[in-house]
Amino acid sequence: MTEIALGPVDEIPLGEARAFAVEDRQVAVFRLRDGTLRALDAVCPHRGGPLADGLADGRVVICPLHSYVYDLATGCAVANDGPAVTAYAVRADDDGTIRLRVRGRVSGGVG
Repeated sequence: MTEIALGPVDEIPLGEARAFAVEDRQVAVFRLRDGTLRALDAVCPHRGGPLADGLADGRVVICPLHSYVYDLATGCAVANDGPAVTAYAVRADDDGTIRLRVRGRVSGGVG
């Protein structure tokens, strides 16, 4: 596993999300109202909806295009038959930098 820095956690308001380009993928980082961070693939596999723009609560995110629902901790589809999205380990370090774990070596980091 490789851990990469995405940026300051304070750039994501509580209860919102931001999408980050990481190599050839988009990753949505959610900062829940309690400050917990979650990270999923940013693109809904159903029709390419932007999950970072979806409605999120403490457990799930709802895709803004067709209301597909994904578990924020696991990436599993909830209440629909769609495929899962990848869930990533994410944390904020002591200086407030978001750190994302990805499989394999990441060259060049965040785009």
